[in-house]
Amino acid sequence: MERARITVSEPIVNIIDLSLHYGKTKALKNINLDISKKKITSFIGPSGCGKSTLIRCLNRMNDLIDSVKIEGSIKIDGQDIYAPAVDVTELRKKVGMVFQKPNPFPKTIYENVVYGPRVQGINKKSALDELCENALKKAALWDEVKDRLRVNALDLSGGQQQRICIARAIATEPEIILLDEPCSALDPIATAKIEDMLVELKKDYTVIIVTHNMQQAARISDYTGFFMLGELIEFNITTDIFTNRGKNRQRIILREGLDK
Repeated sequence: MERARITVSEPIVNIIDLSLHYGKTKALKNINLDISKKKITSFIGPSGCGKSTLIRCLNRMNDLIDSVKIEGSIKIDGQDIYAPAVDVTELRKKVGMVFQKPNPFPKTIYENVVYGPRVQGINKKSALDELCENALKKAALWDEVKDRLRVNALDLSGGQQQRICIARAIATEPEIILLDEPCSALDPIATAKIEDMLVELKKDYTVIIVTHNMQQAARISDYTGFFMLGELIEFNITTDIFTNRGKNRQRIILREGLDK
């Protein structure tokens, strides 16, 4: 099956011959992929196909699992992120992460958003206020919460909580934002708000999103990768992924059950 590496505009991430083992299980198999700067790239495929494992490689979250062995390399801005000299804390400042289930801290909205900058040593109130406002505006949440910044973030709706988590990621001023099925627990209205917000965010950030929803990938992403059993089966411009009828096996899988 064809797996030609396509040329993307302004690549920021280069994944080269990447394989990952959980113990004796090979979860990723020789992935080769370039990801474009300030674009939205979606990873789609059935459950267990490796797409979430791959994005967790991009900020080395898989380091936390003892049985993991990684082969190959990942370069961000030309630097191998698995090189011994890499500071993982600095990497995770550059590569923010938003998870499937909203996970705001049991703190105020304000304290959630400025948590990262505080950890980085920013304590001046005027600077934190500005970071908080800018992050909430980029997360399309400022108008909804600007008069409620001292409210506990856990009192917000699920969709608002997820946007708080996105604002928290933005506040550390990353280059790349990873999102692992960020809308799977949300209703259609909340999902639409997050999709609109992500399209705006790509003006300033590289966005990489894992989704089971192929309609979502088609709506918002510039590039899409289709995974199956740990392999990257196809990667291309999103419109080509969903309209090219030459790859019948992938099309059948996508039509008949990716969203189930």
